[in-house]
Amino acid sequence: MQGSFLRLYVRESDKHGGRLLWEWLLDQGNRLGVRGGSAFRSIGGFGRSHAVHEGSFFELAGTTSIEVEFVVTAEEAERLFELIRQAQVRVFYVRLPAHFGVLNPDAKDPSELGSDD
Repeated sequence: MQGSFLRLYVRESDKHGGRLLWEWLLDQGNRLGVRGGSAFRSIGGFGRSHAVHEGSFFELAGTTSIEVEFVVTAEEAERLFELIRQAQVRVFYVRLPAHFGVLNPDAKDPSELGSDD
């Protein structure tokens, strides 16, 4: 299948509606029917402020970033983007073209995800 690799960057402590933003994003992707999503805590990085943040024992929690990733069809990406716009959540993202599928699919996999490579 053709689609996108979608990565959204949020701060560890960012919240929306009283929930951690990365949890909210994963929940929204799940509710929209996206096949899967993951969140990863970074060990260090910098953003537009150019201040380097790294996860260490001495640093206050919540300053590093979380990467929330989805592999989505074009329609799924647009539905997720629209939901984020409506919620007025500011989030930086990267969207790259992706070809995805399942090698050796089983009966639970949609037929369109079978590998054609």
